[in-house]
Amino acid sequence: MQSNKLTVKEKIGYGMGDAGCNIIGGAIMLFLNFFYTDIFGLAPALVGTLLLSVRVVDAVTDPIMGAIADRTKSRWGRFRPWLLWISLPYVLFSVLMFTTPEWSYNSKVIYAFITYFLMSLTYTAINIPYCSLGGVITNDPHERVSCQSYRFVMVGIATLILSLSLLPLAEWYGGADKAKGYQMAMGTLAIIALLMFLYCFSTVRERIRPAVPTNDDLKSDLRDVWKNDQWVRILLLTLCNVCPGFIRMAATMYYVTWVMQQSTGFATMFISLGVIGMMFGSTLAKVLTDKWCKLKVFFWTNIVLAIFSSGFYFLDPHATVLIIVMYFLLNILHQIPSPLHWSLMADVDDYGEWKTGKRITGISFSGNLFFLKLGLAIAGSMCGFLLSWYGYDASLKQQPASAINGIMLLFTVIPGVGYLITAGVVRLLKVDRETMKQIQIDLEKRRKNYQELVDYQEGTQENETAVSPIGKAASKHLEKPV
Repeated sequence: MQSNKLTVKEKIGYGMGDAGCNIIGGAIMLFLNFFYTDIFGLAPALVGTLLLSVRVVDAVTDPIMGAIADRTKSRWGRFRPWLLWISLPYVLFSVLMFTTPEWSYNSKVIYAFITYFLMSLTYTAINIPYCSLGGVITNDPHERVSCQSYRFVMVGIATLILSLSLLPLAEWYGGADKAKGYQMAMGTLAIIALLMFLYCFSTVRERIRPAVPTNDDLKSDLRDVWKNDQWVRILLLTLCNVCPGFIRMAATMYYVTWVMQQSTGFATMFISLGVIGMMFGSTLAKVLTDKWCKLKVFFWTNIVLAIFSSGFYFLDPHATVLIIVMYFLLNILHQIPSPLHWSLMADVDDYGEWKTGKRITGISFSGNLFFLKLGLAIAGSMCGFLLSWYGYDASLKQQPASAINGIMLLFTVIPGVGYLITAGVVRLLKVDRETMKQIQIDLEKRRKNYQELVDYQEGTQENETAVSPIGKAASKHLEKPV
């Protein structure tokens, strides 16, 4: 198998792309629900409807974007150029999403739907190519885990920048005008995100191409990707894996503000410590998978998380030091599966090429990204709907006991159940360490045989209809997976 080792610079560069996404994505997960209800002024149930409804459009746009990315031809590759083309619109719409116009309530509702939709559309256009990029910069499974570990450390740094700066910047820019503060703070962070995207574009390279190129139409690609049984299962894993963390993130500001009854300054520190914990978790992923199969690490980490997160419900929220320590540990555990998850997506893509003879990277990752966004929408909408169900009212100075209990459940037990479900889904996957070793060997042979056929055909005379026995043998070899 050819070497596809990556330099530290390229691993950091690749991580910068998701760091840019998470400057915006982290703001959505950590602050958007709170912003929409307590700053923008929307009803919690309406926020839930907004976050969920846009996903209907994604069901159409995500596979289309995946197909477009697969068919992109440029001097920079198939996926890399989208980082350059879409980064500016993406960060621009993210600022507009955190902008509060002084309009009537109904007009603001329309504005919120439009800006969230445009942000989501550009997120699709930049994130599907970016996620696909992780599967074509190296074919070494260990390098993939290492690359994803670097990626999530960079994501942690970006989220740390976000958590440390957004609320202080909002107060500094806006003072009593919180709406202006959020807008200006997001504008500053958007510039940082843009620079991260451009750094990623300038440092990464695409190396892996399909063993046998295909020019099939979109309908054929969609039909073939469903033949990959592991892809169908990784979609379910994506949905289940992201929901617990997204639910807790959406509930964090409510938990700190109303349950712990702490200040904005404490919220900044609390969230930032959680992010630092996640960074430790990202580095542990590589250490653990060097010793054990990533599927086993994924499974047992989620079992521990289910117990740990549910137990959090019984802690006294006013025992501040204990809560901080346990939240820090919880985030270390929570982040361990994340690099493994994205590494598994690339492994499943290899499995699909090995099984079907086609590498459909863009559509494969577009499905995963759709289910990731669906998880984000379900988490955010669940937070909104349950807050409304439990009687949450942002205008009150003190929330009723039912609302406090609802916030606590969203922060602890509900994510715990999600972790348990995720552990069960992991057991459905079969791309273990030994299987992936064999797949990589077989794909490398197939690439070599295809190249030999191409070299032979280029050396033949003008009468290409008369194919030699060597050419026939090579063609026959390529018709079936090795």
